[in-house]
Amino acid sequence: MSQNSLPEFIRPSNRSFRLRGTRITAAQQTATDRFWDQYGITPDHQIIPSQIFPESKAVIMEIGTGMGEATAEIARTFPEIGFLAVEVHRPGIGALLARINDFELSNIRLISEDARVLLAELMADESLDAIHLYFPDPWPKSKHWKRRIVQQDFIELIAKKLKPKGYIHIATDWLGYASWVQEQFSNTDLFDGGVIPKPAFRPETRFEEKGLTKGHLVTDLKYIKRS
Repeated sequence: MSQNSLPEFIRPSNRSFRLRGTRITAAQQTATDRFWDQYGITPDHQIIPSQIFPESKAVIMEIGTGMGEATAEIARTFPEIGFLAVEVHRPGIGALLARINDFELSNIRLISEDARVLLAELMADESLDAIHLYFPDPWPKSKHWKRRIVQQDFIELIAKKLKPKGYIHIATDWLGYASWVQEQFSNTDLFDGGVIPKPAFRPETRFEEKGLTKGHLVTDLKYIKRS
């Protein structure tokens, strides 16, 4: 399979992520060629998590996997849980596929699509047990705040897709973004929650480590859907 075999994701007018450099290493390309057909899902039909992971006791969607470090580690820790990894950057897809192979994981599937489009158009309602959103693009300039993924419409959308008592776990190393998240969730009666201690299961990635060395403070937040 060639790199061009990866599906082209739909491009909404106001993306919540930057399409950074797409240069992919030889190892990442090899992993993509070898493993995409086995672990990738083409977003051209309704996504029903219980059918993708029929033997899993829960299914978690991770929005934005980066280079896949945390995704693979968490999936290895919880083999009884299915993970839908949503990522649009090809180097990250290749890196995660390589980790899946290295760790011999069978509980991860990848989708290359904008998460909002996936949730709104292809994801069945009340089909997810949780959503992980780790270190989303903070869009620090105020003129770009409309691009932040956590908005009122996003909160309403995930409330439809999460099961009762399902939750979203967010981590960010921008205090301004943490405050933004708290403000957005405070303006809805769909969820309860707020700042939590860093869960032991969430590994520290190289990205997070770099932020900490720069003096960034990492905030974890968890919001549980009301029944």
